Amino acid sequence: MQAPRWLPAAAAVAVAAWGANQFTALATVYRARTDWSALALAGMFSVYLLGLAPGLLLAAPAADRFGRRRTVRAALALSAAASLLLATGEEGAGYASRLATGFAAGLVFLAGAAWLRELSSPTAPPQVPARRAMYATGTGFAAGALASGVLAEWLPGPMTVPALAHAAACLLVLRATRRLPDTAAAHRPPRHLDAHREAISHPRFRFVVLPAAPAVLGAATVAYVVLPPLVADKVPGYAPLFGGLVAALTLATGVLAQPFAARLDDARSARATLGAMAVVILGLLLGALAAARASVPLVLLAAVVLGTGYGLTLGAGLHEVERLRCGPSSASLYQTTTSSGFVTPLLLTGTAGHASYPALLTGMAAVGTMTLAVTATHSRRHLPKREAEAGG
Repeated sequence: MQAPRWLPAAAAVAVAAWGANQFTALATVYRARTDWSALALAGMFSVYLLGLAPGLLLAAPAADRFGRRRTVRAALALSAAASLLLATGEEGAGYASRLATGFAAGLVFLAGAAWLRELSSPTAPPQVPARRAMYATGTGFAAGALASGVLAEWLPGPMTVPALAHAAACLLVLRATRRLPDTAAAHRPPRHLDAHREAISHPRFRFVVLPAAPAVLGAATVAYVVLPPLVADKVPGYAPLFGGLVAALTLATGVLAQPFAARLDDARSARATLGAMAVVILGLLLGALAAARASVPLVLLAAVVLGTGYGLTLGAGLHEVERLRCGPSSASLYQTTTSSGFVTPLLLTGTAGHASYPALLTGMAAVGTMTLAVTATHSRRHLPKREAEAGG
């Protein structure tokens, strides 16, 4: 039986997500085997954002100009090279690797999702390819952390083998996609910049979508980057594996939670976003309690709640952006704003010398509560549908 045409494109999205998240489990190994400071490791994790943001913004124009196939395959080759660079174990190479990994991931997440959608059967409902892309991304994120944790825990060369495994996976996917057709069709010039400006200028984007955007990946990174090292001494000898498991648990929960955002969504209010932010605030408070008690079970519970908040906020934001009707590329703008959450571990690590982690996480929950109040104030304002009706 022949595999469906969209499957290699989904594998490309998954392997890019694997590379994006493999450093999560490896950070524990670097902390134990090098003299790098916690701030340097947090910086190496967060520098991924500096590559991801331009990758997301350039993905749609690149895919339209050069084709989905060429854009995705070039990005996968870059991701493989970045992992080979990470395998050297050098600090400078690590920063360059994370930067390149972020750029490659940004290209694949959007161009690869478009490719997957266009390779799917034309008779498939629109939500089916979107769901496939969502599951491919979530599976890759979870698999990257888990595979790296397992390989680092039980194989020699824990700073080298996981990165080499990802590079090998990229090469396998490059081989699998070499004969896939390119789906980019000739059409009128895209208006990506106009769509971005239109979205940013919309009050609904500024007061409902934008305030909640950092909570998407902020919740996830607190769960699997910040919390596991705080209880590493409670799992002696298994810290890399534990970090990978927490990341996989967080991200898998997020994938499972995303469809529920559609059920919460209400075209007349920001109900889904408000509910999602409330879950994130609860997760931050659980994280503060876990940090105060150095409790492994509480870290796992916080990971589930924060993962749920991650999935709900992402899904709610995408529904809000879709209602703005500023064009498909406005989704890339939204994902770029959500990526600001990758800075969270760096901010917490940089301020940990002035306050304890329980206090910092409680402070984040307080900021989240104020953001929730802003969103609640504008929950029923600037609704695109009502504006259209008023114009009619």
